[in-house]
Amino acid sequence: MSSSRTDTGRAPRGGIDRAEIPALVARVCAGERRAVAAAVTELERMSDAAPDLLKALHPHLGHALVIGFTGPPGAGKSTLVNAVISHARGEGRRVGVIAVDPSSPISGGAILGDRIRMTSALDDDDVFVRSLASRGYLGGLSPAAVRIIDAFDAAGFDLILLETVGTGQNEIDVAEVADVRVVISAPGLGDDIQAMKSGLLEIADILVVNKGDRPGSEQTLQQLAGALSIRAGIGIKPPVLKTTATSGQGVPELMQAMATVGDRVAALGSEARRRRRARYLIARAAADLVADRIKAGQGGALDKLADAVLAGDLAPSAAAAKLLKD
Repeated sequence: MSSSRTDTGRAPRGGIDRAEIPALVARVCAGERRAVAAAVTELERMSDAAPDLLKALHPHLGHALVIGFTGPPGAGKSTLVNAVISHARGEGRRVGVIAVDPSSPISGGAILGDRIRMTSALDDDDVFVRSLASRGYLGGLSPAAVRIIDAFDAAGFDLILLETVGTGQNEIDVAEVADVRVVISAPGLGDDIQAMKSGLLEIADILVVNKGDRPGSEQTLQQLAGALSIRAGIGIKPPVLKTTATSGQGVPELMQAMATVGDRVAALGSEARRRRRARYLIARAAADLVADRIKAGQGGALDKLADAVLAGDLAPSAAAAKLLKD
């Protein structure tokens, strides 16, 4: 992780003038698309004005329901998100979409291959899609996604759909960010169901077997239901649904399940939901700072700690605590 990464709080130069923020926020709250795009850009790149912009947006937050979609590659997440957009728009709801893509190894930007599947967003002023680069975060999200949630919330979107990068069982940051967590699988993904048992299944509010028209979909459905039966510490059992996103089959049932979980979460209050996202941002920023210190080498201090660990004079946990303290 580079010491220049913007998510650690070292904001790059540029961006809007701070004096422009009140007018920009007023336009965002009025739902003006160009203003939303401008705010999202400031927050994504964490410009000099971004902290003040976040503070100005604060009084206008807490209305949107954030739904996270995650699961292994090949499960059809983008196609299912597209189907959800269509259904939500049919109900008259405004939808913001944050789609986290892999980062380009050359530019560091998002690789936008999956966005071509979100045809429901084309030419619809009440749908706003933003693709973000994962920037190497192993949890499937980046802190920029959380900041953009605030912009979409203030802009009056009813639903904010958050699609993770799609890398597998480590993709659990969405549990800290989304109000409703939808974990998607599909038949024919081999050992991915086994992998999900040790990660994604534990965070699911709703389980979906997508591509339900394919052979093996019923078997995958049974496997997920069986995995749930042995999940430790389970409270309310997540529903296991089957969808075929390309035809819309099962999407109304998914929408109803998301609404049911959303009502339950709404009872906790918007402050509790936003506090969870704030904790995630703090944890990510702390992890970035530690990584930056390690990469910088602490002027030789890290090597001394490593030598002490190798000699058996210091436990790795004690060395880490000393690194943080110093």
